[in-house]
Amino acid sequence: MSPEELLQQLYDRTLVGNAPAVAELTRTGLEMGMTPASLLYDALIPSLEEVGARFERGDFFVPEMLIAGRAMSGALTILRPLLAETGAQMVGTFLMGTVKGDVHDIGKNLVNIMLEGAGFHVIDLGVQVAPEKFVAAIEEHQPDIVGFSAFLTTTMPMFKANINALQKAGLRDSVIVMVGGAPVTQEYADAVGADGYASDASQTVKRAKDLMNKRRAAVSV
Repeated sequence: MSPEELLQQLYDRTLVGNAPAVAELTRTGLEMGMTPASLLYDALIPSLEEVGARFERGDFFVPEMLIAGRAMSGALTILRPLLAETGAQMVGTFLMGTVKGDVHDIGKNLVNIMLEGAGFHVIDLGVQVAPEKFVAAIEEHQPDIVGFSAFLTTTMPMFKANINALQKAGLRDSVIVMVGGAPVTQEYADAVGADGYASDASQTVKRAKDLMNKRRAAVSV
């Protein structure tokens, strides 16, 4: 099998979420002397981007995204330490958590996989994350972006509580705040003072990159 054929197979198997095949092809590619970056940027990421595009068109639904995401996650487990060794350029650091009072994490986990696949270093605080825990984690890790996830309408007010906690700690201007979750809307995100909102995992990646580019452009002026 040529490197080109392997990349095509890796792309195809990721697209349909065949996790065992994706892991096997990743290992085979490395044994053939292919670079971790090539496997990631020439097959895995383009495949996950296609998954996102199909989701947006209505050709794929959440189960297909989750299956593809898990297959991608398996490959990342193999590649992550190797990418760290090679000093692969990270896009930025994204701190993520489901807000206090909410234990839903399927959407958050899918977003994390998509972000990692796109080159972000993701720090996941899990579920039921209190405002003070977000503050402590931001002080410790100094992320570029912090993401608040909520699945219940009753926990959405925690977005505002978290942002207030960041302001009180003097951290609000040092981090980009993104919010998301099934009941969340752009209007609600604007109302609580978030910098960004995305309706699904693929949009989160696009929006995160866009917000970071704007932040860096403003800093360099």
